[in-house]
Amino acid sequence: MFVDEVKVEIKAGDGGNGSIAFRREKYVPHGGPAGGDGGAGGSVILESDSNLSTLLDFRYQHKYEAPRGGHGASKQMHGPDATDLVLRVPVGTSATDADTGQILADLTKHGQKAIIASGGRGGRGNMHFGSSTQQAPKFSENGEPGEHRFVKLELKLLADVGIIGFPNAGKSTLIAAMSAARPKIADYPFTTLVPNLGLVRVDEEKNFVAADIPGLIEGASEGIGLGHQFLRHIERTRLLVHMIDASGITGRDPLEDFDIINRELAAYSDRLAALPQIVVLNKSDVADPEEIDLIRDTLGERIQGLLTISAATGHGVRDLVYIIAQRLENLPSEPLISEEEIVRITANGAGRRRFDKRWTIEYDPSEQLFTIKGTGIERFVAMTNMTNEEGVKRLQKTMEKIGVVAKLKSLGAKEGDSVKIGESEFSYIDEDAEDDAGVSDHDEEEFG
Repeated sequence: MFVDEVKVEIKAGDGGNGSIAFRREKYVPHGGPAGGDGGAGGSVILESDSNLSTLLDFRYQHKYEAPRGGHGASKQMHGPDATDLVLRVPVGTSATDADTGQILADLTKHGQKAIIASGGRGGRGNMHFGSSTQQAPKFSENGEPGEHRFVKLELKLLADVGIIGFPNAGKSTLIAAMSAARPKIADYPFTTLVPNLGLVRVDEEKNFVAADIPGLIEGASEGIGLGHQFLRHIERTRLLVHMIDASGITGRDPLEDFDIINRELAAYSDRLAALPQIVVLNKSDVADPEEIDLIRDTLGERIQGLLTISAATGHGVRDLVYIIAQRLENLPSEPLISEEEIVRITANGAGRRRFDKRWTIEYDPSEQLFTIKGTGIERFVAMTNMTNEEGVKRLQKTMEKIGVVAKLKSLGAKEGDSVKIGESEFSYIDEDAEDDAGVSDHDEEEFG
C-alpha cells in the first residue's frame, strides 16, 4: 500500500533530574554538595532509507516517544544520557511542524538524518549551587522537558522529469515504453492511483528518473480528484512532459485540457508553473492528422517545440528521450528546500537548545490570571522542583532579579492572584525573598 502523507505525534525524552547529596567521608566533617547532574533525554531523529518506498508504517502507529535521561546520583555521579529514537523514512520525505508550518527536515539522500524533536538537558545537581553564602544548597534542578510536537510527514518523489496530463492521456504507457517500469494500464480514468517511477537509460553514461503523475483534473489544486496528493510529487522535478491526447477518442478538447492543467499548476505553486515543459501530442497512430496540425498550429504560437508520438507503438519515443536528456543537461539541480530553511539536519544527538530570553505578561481580568510567556522563563520554571522549598525560593529571587515581580506589581497584581508560567500555576505572594537561595548570574543568563 502506497502512503505518502501522515501526521504523527512526537515527544523527545525529558532530561534526568539533578541529585541532592553531600560528601560523607571520613575526616571530612563538613563535606560540600556532591549531587550529580541528570543525563540528557533522547531525541527523535528521522533517517532516510532508500530501501523504503512508503510511509505505511506510520499509518498504524501515531505516537513516538524517546526515553528520558537517567537521574543524577551522589558522589557527583551523572545520570546516563538516553538513547535517541531513530525513525526510518523513505528518501524524499519532508517533515513539517503541523501547528506552525515550520520546515523541520527535507531528506533527499540515503542515510541523511534530521533531529525533529530535541531531548531535554539533564538537570544540574546541587554541587553547582554552592556559594559563599549558600554552602549547603538543598535543591537541584529537574530535567528539561523534551520537545513535543505534531509532525506532518510527506513523501515527495525524487524524479528529474514529471509526466503530466489528463487521465488516459497515455502517461503510464509512455513511462513503460521509456523505462523498465511496468505500471498497471487500462482504458478507464484513474487507472493509476499512485505515481510510477522509471529509470530511463539514454546511453552508457546517461540516465534520468521519470515519474508518471496520476491524472490531474480541473480543481486538482483544491484537492479534487486527489489533486494535492498527486501534485506534491512533481514539486521536486526539474522538467515536465505535458502529454495531450490528440486522438479525440475521449471527446475532450485537447487545447482546453492543456490550459486547465497549466492553470492547476499555477494555482498550486508558482514553482510548478515556472517549470519548463516539453509538450507531447500522444496517440498519433489513431489521431486525425488534420487535428494534429490544428493543435500544433494553435499551440505553436505559445510554446517552443512540440513533439508528436505514439507511446503505444513506440513512434517518436526514443526521440523524446534524447530531447529530455538534452534539456536536463541545461537545467540546474536545485533542492526544493534550501539549507537555510531547514531548522536542523545533523547526524549527532540532541544539542542544547537556544531559548528566547525575552518574556511578556498578559492579564485576563475575568480569570484574574497573569500569564507569563517566554521560552527561556518557561524552561526555567519547568526545571524547578516546586516541592522543594529552597528551589522555590531560588525561583522567586530570580523572578525579582529579572524584573518579573516588579512588572506584576506595576500591572496591579494583588495577593492571591493566579500567575501561570508554562504548565505551572501558583498564587502571587507580595513579599521579598529572605536570601539569595543560590541564585547565580548563570541563572539570569538562561532567559534574563
